[in-house]
Amino acid sequence: MIDRQQALAEIVAKDPDIATFAFAVGPTGNALTTNNGRFWISLKPRNERKASVDDVINRLRPQLARVSGVTLFMQSAQDISVGGRLARTQFQYTLQGADLSELIEWGPRFLDAFRRLPELQDIATDLQANSGAVTMAIDRDTAARFGIQTQLIDDTLYDAFGQRPIAQYFTQLNQYRVILEVLPELQTDPSALEKIYLKSPMTGRMVPLSTFVRLDTTKSNYLSVSHQGQFPAVTLSFNLTPGTALGTAIEAIRGVEATLGKPASLNATFQGAAQAFQSSLATQPYLIAAAIVVVYLILGMLYESYIHPVTILSTLPSAGVGALLMLMAFNYDLSVIALVGIILLIGIVKKNGIMMIDFALDAERKQGLSAEQSIYQACLLRFRPIMMTTMAALLGGIPLMLSAGAGSELRKPLGFTIVGGLLLSQWLTLYTTPIVYLYLDRITAGRQRNARPSTAQRFFGAKPLEQVA
Repeated sequence: MIDRQQALAEIVAKDPDIATFAFAVGPTGNALTTNNGRFWISLKPRNERKASVDDVINRLRPQLARVSGVTLFMQSAQDISVGGRLARTQFQYTLQGADLSELIEWGPRFLDAFRRLPELQDIATDLQANSGAVTMAIDRDTAARFGIQTQLIDDTLYDAFGQRPIAQYFTQLNQYRVILEVLPELQTDPSALEKIYLKSPMTGRMVPLSTFVRLDTTKSNYLSVSHQGQFPAVTLSFNLTPGTALGTAIEAIRGVEATLGKPASLNATFQGAAQAFQSSLATQPYLIAAAIVVVYLILGMLYESYIHPVTILSTLPSAGVGALLMLMAFNYDLSVIALVGIILLIGIVKKNGIMMIDFALDAERKQGLSAEQSIYQACLLRFRPIMMTTMAALLGGIPLMLSAGAGSELRKPLGFTIVGGLLLSQWLTLYTTPIVYLYLDRITAGRQRNARPSTAQRFFGAKPLEQVA
């Protein structure tokens, strides 16, 4: 394992964008066996390299794949880590069940199915169930004829393979432990068991171990068993191929579940970032709806109307469409940061409608203008402040969109969302808001004409009370 990791380290050291790295072999992190290891790689500052983290990973992946007998899974360290589970790659999918044999059977099936999905890459598993094993069956009757007990067999095997400390030497500068074991080249060879002899207490002669022990090397065993919630679990981790959204990958995995037809006793769940993404998808519509309802209630109280807040909120769909089109044009996912930008657009974009509708209502109530005249005058007089405020917000998002420094990958979706939403909404709402205002005004006027007259109006001939007085 050390030799293989050293070969990987030589390839990593040649990359021009890597500043430092370190590696360790053996139990580190969630690895519990010595056939695992870890790399810690630090890149040069962003202004000293042209490639991003994903570019460096994609560049190293084919070179590292040439090293036989070992696979290095790489992922970029996240500023915000969700789930707290350490895995070989970024996203995790866990199978959990009470029956370990069933879990060992279905884990490789899902692994093979995942490898056929074009949306996934760097697929790994923490299941290590194909380790070589030797099963020893002791013929107790034969051993008893030689006077050999089971404890003697156990002690002899531990002397050969258990690294038994038998002595310790102390010097002025150090201390040295003497370990009893067979030669290293014999420790991994099952045939070495046939070369072990035990001394018979009855005859005093050396008896081969194979005389009363039957060896079976046909079966395999597992090196370690992972658990989750006190039950055995198998975790499949994966990365996404370039251009693939996490939502698309989750749908593909759900399709694999339906195709394989896993038993009901196996519980399949996403973990870490994938689980947080699923939770956020489940609550996103409610969060956006709650924000719109709160805005509607506030505007309704300000204008003392049920209709005019709808006119202002009619500017929001164009902003959402513009944000999504901008993200799609530059190959960005609808991430949590992009969702924050869409929620910010709800507060930024509606100010266009507020500036026009507020002026139009004031002209109707104080100047006695008709709806057409008031909204036309509002468009003329409010065009300049609308453009000024929109350009201020839009130009403030351009540095986020064009940033290229450290951490720019996290800020860029926010800039693209704000700029795209403001561009499309600004162009459309100057035309659609007056139309919606006039249309809803006609609906309100029609309802008022068809409204049932009050008792006083029926008694006085539907005349205003001032004239009757």
